[in-house]
Amino acid sequence: MMQVALGAALAAVIALIAHRARSLSTSGAVAAFVVGTIVFASAGWRGAAVLFAFFIPSALLSRRGSGGAPRSGWQVLANGGIAACCALLAARYDGPFAAAFAGAFAAASADTWGTEIGTRVAQTPVSILTFRTVPVGRSGGITLWGSLAMIGGALCVGVAAAAVGVAPLLGVAAGGVAGALLDSMLGASLQALRFCPACARECETRRHSCGGATQLRRGLSWIENDTVNFAATLCGAVLAASIVR
Repeated sequence: MMQVALGAALAAVIALIAHRARSLSTSGAVAAFVVGTIVFASAGWRGAAVLFAFFIPSALLSRRGSGGAPRSGWQVLANGGIAACCALLAARYDGPFAAAFAGAFAAASADTWGTEIGTRVAQTPVSILTFRTVPVGRSGGITLWGSLAMIGGALCVGVAAAAVGVAPLLGVAAGGVAGALLDSMLGASLQALRFCPACARECETRRHSCGGATQLRRGLSWIENDTVNFAATLCGAVLAASIVR
């Protein structure tokens, strides 16, 4: 019970700081508190180290990137929900679940680094599936620097996981890269791409930034960015667990 109480206290402090820094919305702070409490309570300081290796660099990159919008509750759960579940399972069964925990965060980290850094470098992105030029920021678009950043994000979590004895570096990093690649492939194919008639611009949300309703142009209406992120972290978890089994 002491570890649970300590975990909840630490998670509350971190969520509050992130909320005050506008890295998280109110719902995002609540979700981060839940995820953080589960991780701290289940995996102790070692799990916290892996969580910080994902959260701190990703929060800094997201705040300094284009837009800088705080993460919502659904975004936090899409990136950290699988990891939290794996932390709970690892506390009871250990084995591959510890690697799955780190692999899920590695995938979220790789995707965030690739997106935030890739969209800021003066390179024209191409679709990961067709290699045709796509607009900057379009899901499924890749660049050389974005791809290198993706690998860096996976390695950041992998190094942390290996340093504290949670899971081997290569297994975690491989899971992270695989998850981020799946994210890009889904983004270029099944993820909903929409069009705003009022602004004559494409976007990926049901309502454009102007407030107008958008029309589905490509993909499946129920597969949006949070769904893709969830699938990516699940992929990272499964691959990392299978490698270290």
